[in-house]
Formats: sequence, structure tokens, C-alpha cells
Amino acid sequence: MSRIFGAIRQNGYVVKDIQAAMRHWSEVIGVGPWFYNEAVPLLDFTYKGTPAAPICSVAFSNSGPLQIELIQQRNDAPTLFRDFLNAGHEGLQHFAYWTDNFDVERAKALKLGYEVGHEGSTGKYGPFTYFQTEAHPGTVVELSSVIGIKKQLFEYIVTAARDWDGRDPIRAFPKLD
Repeated sequence: MSRIFGAIRQNGYVVKDIQAAMRHWSEVIGVGPWFYNEAVPLLDFTYKGTPAAPICSVAFSNSGPLQIELIQQRNDAPTLFRDFLNAGHEGLQHFAYWTDNFDVERAKALKLGYEVGHEGSTGKYGPFTYFQTEAHPGTVVELSSVIGIKKQLFEYIVTAARDWDGRDPIRAFPKLD
């Protein structure tokens, strides 16, 4: 448990081939089903304060209370994901803390000296900030707002993973309102 942000809720893996990663996690590790979005909307995105336009595919599943996120960047826009891959890494890139009070938690992190690496919004799924905390691969801290429809999505994924029988391992994001 972090004394600053609370419990880690997600491990985020940056991969070169998200389809292969979903297959590996579901077939070899037995984690699934995966909820996949080929092009997540990234709005108001900035990389180290400069606007950028990354195109990313994401997939989510859960192993118990821990969410696993897979990310494949589809273009060469500047992001911490691109930096991670360009440094010769693939795999665990970040862990995420979830909050229902994003602005307060983000301000607290900035006051403590955290620096923004990249941030933006996923539209109806809300804002996120990745801080430049990588002292070694896999230690980037993400702060993510999890309220409303994003909270519904994540609860849906937890339930699907808990009851998963191995069939239909890759699915589209559910339609939620």
C-alpha cells in the first residue's frame, strides 16, 4: 500500500503485439477475458507539456482485484510508452492508482515534486496522468480517475474475469451508458 496514493490497482504492460500478448495471457497464464479497444480516444494529450496525438490499442482483464492492462502504441507520437520501447524494453511499464478525486490527488502529487510525463483524457472514461518516476523499467506511476462509466467498465471486467471459463478470450469493450 502506498502511503501517498493507496493500493496499486493496475499493472500496465507496453507491448509490441497486443494480439499476441492477449493470447499469451489467456492461453498460457489463464487470465481473461480481455476487453479490447483498437484505438482508444486520447484527448488533450500532452507529452512533457507538449501536445501529441498517439494512437493506442488497449486491453484490460483482471487477476483477482489487480487489473492487467496491455498497451500497443500504433504510431510514433511522443509518449512514455514509445520511450519505454525505444529504450529496449517491453513488458511492465507502469502501475496505476485509481481515484474518485483526481484533481486533488494530482495536485498532491505535484506538490510532492512528481513531474508529469504524459497526460490526457479518454473522453467519457476520464483523465489520467503518468508521472516521470521510472528509476528502472516498470516504475512509472499512473494516476487515473475511476468514476462514472469508467468505474462501470472496470467493475464489469472484474465480474467477467471472476466467472471466466476460458471461452471467448478477446472481446470488445461492452456498451455502457
